[in-house]
Amino acid sequence: MSWNKGFTKTTHPGVAKISATMKVRNINNFKQWRKNHPILYANFSHTGDVAEYIGVVLGDGNIEQFPRTERITIIGDAKKMGFVIRYAMLTEKLFHKKPAVARMKNSNVVRISLYQKFIARRLGIPTGNRKDFPYKLPLWIAINKNYLLRFLRGLFEAEGSLSINLPTYTYNFAFSNLNQHLLLIVRDILQKLEFHPEVRHNAIRIRKKAEVERLGNMLHFREY
Repeated sequence: MSWNKGFTKTTHPGVAKISATMKVRNINNFKQWRKNHPILYANFSHTGDVAEYIGVVLGDGNIEQFPRTERITIIGDAKKMGFVIRYAMLTEKLFHKKPAVARMKNSNVVRISLYQKFIARRLGIPTGNRKDFPYKLPLWIAINKNYLLRFLRGLFEAEGSLSINLPTYTYNFAFSNLNQHLLLIVRDILQKLEFHPEVRHNAIRIRKKAEVERLGNMLHFREY
């Protein structure tokens, strides 16, 4: 009978003896394997990077569910490679795995994607369509100004737009999204930061010159 028929690694006398000898000699034959395979599925720490990443995924990302894994995708523009590089690097940093970065055929769309388990649970973002999902801002982000700004940066980098028309003295810094819950969260954060946002059915806008400039500087918008 082979050792694994009717035994476990703790009940088989031969394996138990080997294990005891290795403990006495302080030998860890899995040390290198563990070094190359860190724990991947623990919850993320509460950091500015995670707050910003949640924002960018809520803004322009998607999480798909498969039978044995999940895939996270962030869409970028080949004309704005700073965005692509920043969030590809952040994806690798958080998931300890290099994402695939590919330009879609006959378009300027660049897709950052990565397969791994429990992505939705760890980010607190559901899989599939989120148009009507009642998203709630995590408390650890809500009570920390730095995390709030990083969260906003992710959202605005993904679906924000800044336009300035000097001849007409028109300023418009907007975040656009179809999820009404997310729009109200953005409005509330901006008001908390002493801005005066305008609310539209699919966007939150800052229109005053001084506030546009201040928000852009606070978020380091499009600074890569």
